[in-house]
Amino acid sequence: MRTAPTILHLDMDAFYASAEQAAKPSLRGKAVVVGGLGPRGVVATASYEARKFGVHSAMPMGQARRLAPNAAYLVPRFGLYREISDQVMTLLRELSPLVEPLSLDEAFVDLEAGGVADDQASALAVGERLRADIKAVTGLAGSVGLAASKMLAKIASEEAKPDGLRLIVPGTERDLLGPMPVRTLPGVGPATGDHLRRGGITTVGEIAEAGEDELVRLLGKSHGSALYAMALARDERPVVAERESKSVSVEDTYDVDIHDRVRVRGEVARLADRCVERLRAAGHSGRTIVLKVRRFDFSTLTRSETLRGPTDDPGVVREAAARLLEAVDTTGGVRLLGVGVTGLADYTQEDLFAQAQAQAEAEARALAGGPEPGQGEDAGGAGGAGEAAEGVTKAAEGGVEAAQEASVEEVPLGARRWAAGHDVRHARYGHGWVQGSGLGRVTVRFETPESSVPGRVRTFRTDDPALELAEPLPLVAPPGDGAEPCSRV
Repeated sequence: MRTAPTILHLDMDAFYASAEQAAKPSLRGKAVVVGGLGPRGVVATASYEARKFGVHSAMPMGQARRLAPNAAYLVPRFGLYREISDQVMTLLRELSPLVEPLSLDEAFVDLEAGGVADDQASALAVGERLRADIKAVTGLAGSVGLAASKMLAKIASEEAKPDGLRLIVPGTERDLLGPMPVRTLPGVGPATGDHLRRGGITTVGEIAEAGEDELVRLLGKSHGSALYAMALARDERPVVAERESKSVSVEDTYDVDIHDRVRVRGEVARLADRCVERLRAAGHSGRTIVLKVRRFDFSTLTRSETLRGPTDDPGVVREAAARLLEAVDTTGGVRLLGVGVTGLADYTQEDLFAQAQAQAEAEARALAGGPEPGQGEDAGGAGGAGEAAEGVTKAAEGGVEAAQEASVEEVPLGARRWAAGHDVRHARYGHGWVQGSGLGRVTVRFETPESSVPGRVRTFRTDDPALELAEPLPLVAPPGDGAEPCSRV
């Protein structure tokens, strides 16, 4: 392990909610909850004001509303979040060529590889400058952890929240970790935590005292040995730049189960088209088409079909997804659908004759009652299309936000026309955002990120021709705003 704290972990504070507060002056300092607003929605991010009421990520939205009935509840606007994320990642890449993004709001940076830090003092200076630069560019706050390993840098950034910096001095790691609860360590979730507790182990120090043999006996060779090493502050994982995309997919969760087979087919076709849009935007094509179906009883099925060559043709993907759907029983109702493409390439190899032949062969097998080649079924958990909403799976350290992006973000604005939080523009009153809608009416607050005071609220008919959906406006950092010194060593 290193002898200097030159691995940096950045975690933007309550990212989605903070972005919404920055974009909407009337919500600054108020409780804001971002996530799916339907009966089955879950919280993606809660502002610190909302967290005081007990609201947290992955909580059912209904429970959040009971805890904080007066909070603002908004659907995510991932287009805006990606723009901000790009700005932040650009700042990180100015520090080092080794930047490992974990999600839109979280990343590791190897400062030593960038030549910007080689000891404690220089690492602290870089961390404080980065926080100031992020606030100056985006107006948002990020917390920074500095340590000699990735695990400890992430622990440090968590301790620095909100809006702070924490440096763990090399040589002090075990004293720091000792009294911490076992769930502080990566990979220790509720099940492992309960298993350790039943063995009388509740702190990281007790893991180290138990010894590797006992950990292996309790948790198995791989997990036990890894956990013991982490308890001793051993972590040799390097910062890995730019993970390779393995899949591109989109999926929607429906507020009410879909029973109409015709509508299910239509939804699959729509998802296939959106998946291809994302595929093309990433400059990829793919060979394997994946269909994901979560049924009324929460069982999740995945079916896949591998083509003769990579494609980015929406017609080909649509037809393959439709064929896969025919092998799935949806009579009891469908609560989630997804379409994905894997086996990515940066070129297309469209052999239309071969694909037509493959389709004819598939239809012949179906008539004969045989299985489709390359098809499988996972009746237990999520897979295939849902594994990577952006084509890059968020690292194990991440939370619920990647799942939220897959299930909420890609619902077209037209389908949820006046969803709370969406941007609109009125021919007379200008830019605003939807506060709520129902009974043929939509309530809009007219303000922009640059507004100095909360904007005026007005109500319109949902079919008012003067009111239309709009793109988010860029955030504007407050004049002269910078990060206040807030560091701990």
